[in-house]
Amino acid sequence: MGMLEAILLTVATAATPLLLAAIGELVSERSGVLNLGVEGMMIMGAVTGFGVALTTGSPWLGVFAAIAVGALFSLLFAFLTLTLVTNQVATGLALTLLGLGLSGMLGEGFVGRPGVKLTAIDIPVLSDLPLVGKLVFGQDPLFYVSIALTAAVAYFLFYTRAGLTLRSVGDNHGSAHALGIRVILIRYLAVMFGGACAGLAGAYLSLVYTPQWVENMTAGRGWIALALVVFASWRPWRVFAGAYLFGAVTIGQLHAQALGFGIPSQLLSSLPYLATIVVLVLISRNRRLTMVNTPASLGRPFVPDR
Repeated sequence: MGMLEAILLTVATAATPLLLAAIGELVSERSGVLNLGVEGMMIMGAVTGFGVALTTGSPWLGVFAAIAVGALFSLLFAFLTLTLVTNQVATGLALTLLGLGLSGMLGEGFVGRPGVKLTAIDIPVLSDLPLVGKLVFGQDPLFYVSIALTAAVAYFLFYTRAGLTLRSVGDNHGSAHALGIRVILIRYLAVMFGGACAGLAGAYLSLVYTPQWVENMTAGRGWIALALVVFASWRPWRVFAGAYLFGAVTIGQLHAQALGFGIPSQLLSSLPYLATIVVLVLISRNRRLTMVNTPASLGRPFVPDR
């Protein structure tokens, strides 16, 4: 029972940053903007959150700073792609490279220093329940934020007029513009929301997952989050399920190494990324499944008539 509880707790911890980053990217892509800079925004959120928390002694200030930096980085991407109409793929890749390089420079003085951990919530009696106690009632606050964000995004997209407007912009920005919808403004807001979520995911890594700063500590999680959106066919609750599936794969390979299975550790460490490739290949073979929820204007530039 204790082993099962420990595994479930670590799966939830591994899945939370993926869920936070993916749910933000889902909103951005639903508006028709493909931002490949998730990895860069995550790593900037990680170094900013760690640095601010270490300097001030408050992990919550670190969390808010990481959200702000993620939003600012996404604002740079939005200005380049939506205002200057640069290529979204190339700009997103450049944003990732910028984030990786800048975070390494800013975090050089933080390497090896103990961080300030965001403490878990402890509800008396409920947290002591067997198996479900720590898993449901004793998690860190950002775990609950990730679930609340998923529910809020699902409700917003499919049960509100504003969500319908955002989806219409992603499906046909020309028709939306003709109806008087401010396409560029909506896309700016969607991209900034995605950046804020990516920054929050980065803060989770450096303040909860491993409360320390290590260069390139995102380790490709931003790319997995991007794949999750496609894997989930742009549906929030499917993103939730996919994040926990990939979290289970990540933790599974760690436990397999600990149990001494006769498999090279390098192969086990690559399992989450191999699973990502396999899933994307399987999805791409079913064109009908891929096209069901894909925003028709995804990645397409929009220049309003003047």
